[in-house]
Amino acid sequence: MTKLDPESRAAARGLSDLTIRNLFIIPTIAFLIIFNIFPLLYSLAYSFTDFRASTNAPANFVGLQNYRDLLSDPFIWKNFSITAKYVLISVTGQVFVGFGLAMLLNRSIPAKGLITTLLLLPMMLSMAVVGLFWKLLYDPNFGIINYFLGLDKFEWLADPDMALYAIAIVDIWMWAPFVMLLSLAGLSAVPKHLYEAAEIDRASGLYTFFRITLPLVAPILMIAIIFRTMEAFKTFDLAYVLSSQPTTELIAIRLYKMAFQEWQTGMSSALAYIVLIMVVAITNIYVKYLNKVKAR
Repeated sequence: MTKLDPESRAAARGLSDLTIRNLFIIPTIAFLIIFNIFPLLYSLAYSFTDFRASTNAPANFVGLQNYRDLLSDPFIWKNFSITAKYVLISVTGQVFVGFGLAMLLNRSIPAKGLITTLLLLPMMLSMAVVGLFWKLLYDPNFGIINYFLGLDKFEWLADPDMALYAIAIVDIWMWAPFVMLLSLAGLSAVPKHLYEAAEIDRASGLYTFFRITLPLVAPILMIAIIFRTMEAFKTFDLAYVLSSQPTTELIAIRLYKMAFQEWQTGMSSALAYIVLIMVVAITNIYVKYLNKVKAR
């Protein structure tokens, strides 16, 4: 059989490897530019204007005025404060519940696979569906939450002091399995001989947990915290469906109202970029801490 050189083989195939590679890469790059980069740049340009999508008036360049107005608005900082409180409660709860479940499932228990699958179901559901489902559970007249807790028609979602916690509980229920899943992967990677050595040395359970388990799982736990913090900071649909209290108006809800109810397109674009910068800054802090944890 006659051997062909690479160029002859490419010619025989009809398409060269470079052409095939470009056929896959070019559509992907075009998709990213059209649906990601272009909207980002377009909204960035609008953030420096007084444009309103509800009018036919042209957009006038106002420089940094939108950013100055937003950063000096106490109501916007109130929304940021509510969001920070929500993120803290939600992510802390998810870490404790998720890691606790992972510790339990890391043992030999009956029907472990079935239990793990059932625990993962909540995070596969739509946020809007989960919101409507929990709205029924919280209902003061026929919701089973009050029935099990022995509360007489307590209005979880109408109480200004309790509504944010009620939403955070739903978020914990939905996303603690995500933390559990990552924690299980981390726990399964801990070398067994470390536990055997600790057992030989008669180390206590607390000593084993804080000296072996937690340090080795900490990096993957930090990754879970980074993901969940970013998502919790952007929470919109769950809070929007469950409650309309001023005390539950997260920054994403304020952004939605500003953009699609008040039609302040330029101002809302500026707010979106302020939120983006904050999320990036928080993520960078977490990543620096993650690198320190991995270096230990």
